[in-house]
Formats: sequence, structure tokens, C-alpha cells
Amino acid sequence: MAIGERDPHTGHMTTGHEWNGIKELNTPVPRPVWFFLAVTAIFSAIYWVLMPAWPGVRTYTRGLLGIDQHTMVARSLEEAKAERAAWTSRIDSEDYAAIEADPALMRVVRETGRTLFADNCAVCHGAKATGNKGYPNLVDESPLWGRDAETVAETIRVGINSTHPETRSSQMLAFGRDQVLNRQQINQVVAYLRSLSPSSKDAAGTAEAVAAGKELFAANCASCHGEDAKGNVELGAPNLTDDFWIYGGDPQAIFTSIYGGRQGHMPHWEGRLSPTERKILTLYVRDLGKNRQ
Repeated sequence: MAIGERDPHTGHMTTGHEWNGIKELNTPVPRPVWFFLAVTAIFSAIYWVLMPAWPGVRTYTRGLLGIDQHTMVARSLEEAKAERAAWTSRIDSEDYAAIEADPALMRVVRETGRTLFADNCAVCHGAKATGNKGYPNLVDESPLWGRDAETVAETIRVGINSTHPETRSSQMLAFGRDQVLNRQQINQVVAYLRSLSPSSKDAAGTAEAVAAGKELFAANCASCHGEDAKGNVELGAPNLTDDFWIYGGDPQAIFTSIYGGRQGHMPHWEGRLSPTERKILTLYVRDLGKNRQ
């Protein structure tokens, strides 16, 4: 058995093991390490006794201090609600015009509405509310159902083609699939519609196709979109003369919309958002449109 010896450099004993002239020290654990280990053990024991710590089958140890994270969170939410009460009570009680005329309240609406919109609406309508494919532009000057406050609030409340019993309903017929128009006629309507849009009127098609499409539009589409194709807010029919196309403004996209029809969907937010939150969203969306104008 190897016999240890004292190392002349460190003063510690060796283990007696040696490999190629290298001797293994038997250095003891430093006292500060033992101290902090002891403090940690004592702290852990005290924490287990005072605080909620150990899980059980159906519950957990509550601790002598009786601290409950659920209670703490609920209390903090109540405190935050009390802090907001100064302005939420005004938003609840005042009409839209009065709120929009108050710069201080509108500053709160913009700050709070931005978060509400990002959490609930931006995934479909885009971070700046300018729309995505299949989802309308909310800052456009001619929104689908109108821009007055009551209309916007109602759309948020009941949704469009949603499961709400009072939902707004809107559907575009499938003129091609249902054999109302043939492919040539649909292409003529496409040419006419592109002639109305500022960005595509120069590439709409031949004058003959545009003229034929205008007649077909008057016979089949004007009842919803209007004779001037600027839409109908009573029916949720979009304006076809601007540069924003919900499903795309290229010839193939317009052809697909006419051929197969469209039926958009917006969920209802009654029950998901409080009346105050829906009112803030209404004011926020209207404010976005005003700032663009």
C-alpha cells in the first residue's frame, strides 16, 4: 500500500499515488465551501417550512407563512384594475365622439388599443391593420361594413359569418362553379374590374373585353357592389375601384374569386373581450383610419 507524504510546496499530504513522477494531493475541501454548503442547507430547510414547497398527491405543502401565488396574482390584478378605473370608467360612460375629442383619453386608447390589437387582431389584419390576403384593410377609407363607431363596435362584437347568433353574414356567389357565367364572361368581368383599379387600368385588356365586362357586371354584380363598383356597407361588399384587393388583384386571383366565390370569416369577440376592451378596439381602429386620411 502506498504511503502518503507531506508535499513541500503546499503543505498538504499526498495520497501516496504517483504517476510518472506526478504525485496526487489529498487537499481538503476549503472551509468557505463547507460554510456556503451549510448556509444553503439551512436556508433550504427554513424555506421548506415557511413557503409552499413540496407537491402532494392532490395538493402541496402550504408553508407556515401561508403565501399563495394565485392570491398574489389576483391581488395584483385587482390593484391594476383600480389604477385603470380612473380612465376605464370614463371610456365606459362617455360616447365615442366625446372620447375622440379628448386628447388625454385618446392617448390611453392608442396605448392600450395597440396591445389589444396586437394580441387579438394583428394575426389576420397585420400589425399595421393594412390587411393580409383574405383579410381586409382596416385603415382603408372604405371598410366593408362602414367606419362609424357603432358599426365597427357591432362588427367586433358579433363577427362576420361567425358562430354568434347575431353575426353579420356576407357571401359572394360562385358565378363560375354554379355556371352563371362561363370562362370567357368571367375573363371579361376581370378585364372590366382591372380597368377600374388605378394600379391596373392600363393593363386591363382590350376595349371590347372591358365593355362586355361592364355589361356583365351591371347584370350580375352591381346589386351587391353597386353600379359604380364602390361597394355596399350594408352587405359587406368591398369597393372594387381602389388598389386594395382582399384576395389579390392580379387576373388569376380575381378570376378565382368570381369563379369560386368567397366567404370570409371573422370570429366574434363578445365573451372573449370585455365591453371596455371592445370599445377601446373600436376607437383604436377608427383612429388608425383617421391618421391615414
